[in-house]
Amino acid sequence: MSKIIASAAIGAAHKVIAQAEEMLEKATSEKGKDFVFEFPDTAYYLPMIYAMTGFPVKTLADMKVAIGLAKEMIHPEPEENIWKPYLGEALDSGMATLFAEEIIMALRYINGFEPAVDPETGYVYNGFITDTIQRNLGIQLVDGTMPGFAAVIGAAPDDDTAVKIIRELQEKNILIFLSSHVNRNSVTKQLLRKGVELGWETRIVPVGPDTEHTIYPLDWSIRASLIFGGKKPGDFKGHLKYTKDRVFAFALVLGDLDDLKWSTGAGAINMGYPAVCDTDVPVIHPTGVCTYEEVEKELDHNKIVQKTIEVRGLKIITEKPPIPVAYGPAFEGERIRKEDMFIEFGGQRTPAFEWVRMRELEEIEDGKIVVVGNNWKEKYDQGGQMPLGIVIDVSGRKMQKDFESVIERKVHHNINEAQGLWHMGQRDLNWIRINNSAKNDGITLEHLGVIQATMIHRRFRAIVDKVQVTLYTEEADVLNMLDEARMVYRDRDQRLKGQTDEAVDTFYSCLLCQSFAPSHVCVISPERLGLCGAYNWLDCKAAYEIDPTGGNQPIPKGELLDTRYGRYVGIDDYLKKASGGAVETLNLYTIMQNPMTSCGCFECIITIVPEANGVMIVNRGHTGMTPAGMKFSTLAGSIGGGVQNPGFMGIGRNFIVSKKFLLGDGGLKRIVWMTKNLKEGLREDFNKRASEEGVPDLFDKIADETICEDSEKLLEHLTQVSHPALEMESMI
Repeated sequence: MSKIIASAAIGAAHKVIAQAEEMLEKATSEKGKDFVFEFPDTAYYLPMIYAMTGFPVKTLADMKVAIGLAKEMIHPEPEENIWKPYLGEALDSGMATLFAEEIIMALRYINGFEPAVDPETGYVYNGFITDTIQRNLGIQLVDGTMPGFAAVIGAAPDDDTAVKIIRELQEKNILIFLSSHVNRNSVTKQLLRKGVELGWETRIVPVGPDTEHTIYPLDWSIRASLIFGGKKPGDFKGHLKYTKDRVFAFALVLGDLDDLKWSTGAGAINMGYPAVCDTDVPVIHPTGVCTYEEVEKELDHNKIVQKTIEVRGLKIITEKPPIPVAYGPAFEGERIRKEDMFIEFGGQRTPAFEWVRMRELEEIEDGKIVVVGNNWKEKYDQGGQMPLGIVIDVSGRKMQKDFESVIERKVHHNINEAQGLWHMGQRDLNWIRINNSAKNDGITLEHLGVIQATMIHRRFRAIVDKVQVTLYTEEADVLNMLDEARMVYRDRDQRLKGQTDEAVDTFYSCLLCQSFAPSHVCVISPERLGLCGAYNWLDCKAAYEIDPTGGNQPIPKGELLDTRYGRYVGIDDYLKKASGGAVETLNLYTIMQNPMTSCGCFECIITIVPEANGVMIVNRGHTGMTPAGMKFSTLAGSIGGGVQNPGFMGIGRNFIVSKKFLLGDGGLKRIVWMTKNLKEGLREDFNKRASEEGVPDLFDKIADETICEDSEKLLEHLTQVSHPALEMESMI
């Protein structure tokens, strides 16, 4: 490694550790060594230190121990006249820097300085990235819609260049973290000046204004190894290999580098993350730490994003329809406020719907977009509000009637991924907005059809041969077609209700999360959706037709070995092979004996509450305490990584109202506690299922956080309301 870089990294490590030590001494004198601290909504204490050493930093006294661990890793600064290999020394010092930065950020939280606030604009940075956010992104991390992660550090030479770089990263579906500055200017400030929307919705996340804030995305990365990879705290080699091989991150460093940036970068290189700079820095080529280069430079800002893609070895597949605005999943979270809106359709303002219907090949013309209505161009150009019926006719030799709804659900994503377009809802409860900027860029009504035709072809190429889109703009036409569409919606719903686990011979696997959790296998049946909530049996069936070698594979059920618990010969045989021998048998309908494994992106967690002879359910995003004595983040940390945990299980929320929910354990009647938000969201379907089970008043007997958060008070409540779980056979 370049002596310049090594000297900078080692020197900065000494300084940042001294800074952390000084801050800690001050905090200890004010609050005492036993003062307890944890980052918001995480089960991993100070994640970097915890992952690398196995030492949980819970108090200020623990931070002092951690500083001692950091000091053990730093080396003396290189002497002027001595030249030698500096890689190991620089990397050690880089990791020491990350430890110190993590402590500094924790102390800033304690002192009320985090999340940071920009004094000029009042912008509030994200700060620490929570476990909940990480799990929310779970499915995007594994299904290819988020192929990589960029830590953009510093500032571009001008605001327009900053926007260009960030937009290019967005179009390539890269998740972007922003930190640091150059002479108090930063990419965050540059984007704010240009009116670019920031936040998780647009995948542009400013974490903080200083270089030390770069520890937040690095913490986020290392937790992927803890959450999804199942690597144990203290297994530093396992964690570093996991982040190198499975967490595709890189640093894009803009502007001049100081010593702290070099030292923080050396810490990131430990994790396999290369740095690409736009300044004339010493280049460091393969040494076995990163996949390709460790440090690279690209002075041409028109080429720098592509350079980072090449250096990190990312596989980028862009699917852009021929429209005059940018396109990609990064734009899916854009909001269009009323003052920015050019035109809207539906949303109970006007009649609107979207309907995918199967046709014979000879009945439609591929790629044809038809707009039906009088003076529709003039009406569109006026803006405001319009009725809109979207009828998408598809045909294909492998197309099936059951796939209509699968394709229809993608209408939402197809529209939302266009910059300046916004979509909400489905069927006859849809709502579309187009903003002024998109209209000025040339978006027309026909482009809504172009987007659908293009993206349906690309996303369903194996089952769809032809796509034709018709857009109805007259209210009378929309209402007339809507009556026909609603009859189809009802028929579909009835058909889906008839799909049971017993009625089919084949279930499906979902292996997408194996990229993060190698031993985890989701088994998806008509009555049990994937634990992420994003894939049901029909989705998997369609996915297999689209890509027979992909992540959704058929599982012949085989002989039913246990009716109560839902154990099948075919599933066991498949799991042994697909999990690499980690899982040998599975019971689909119980939490107590060989339950489903979990990766980390589950919507809810079910946990046994032995005192109550039942189970509690907590949803992702709930940050309060539960009767299990653990918060969601702590519970989640104990069940992920692809292992079976009797008494604990991750699920998709809609599994709760399935007839197969905990069938082997007593079903709905076992639920004694649920978060209020989850309860209310399922109220209608839950009450219907409870009535079918002969307990129509069960909903009101189930406690939530407004009633109690501990097992003792829970038992009091259950006794008071005569909850049926108290009279059932013991779960243990």
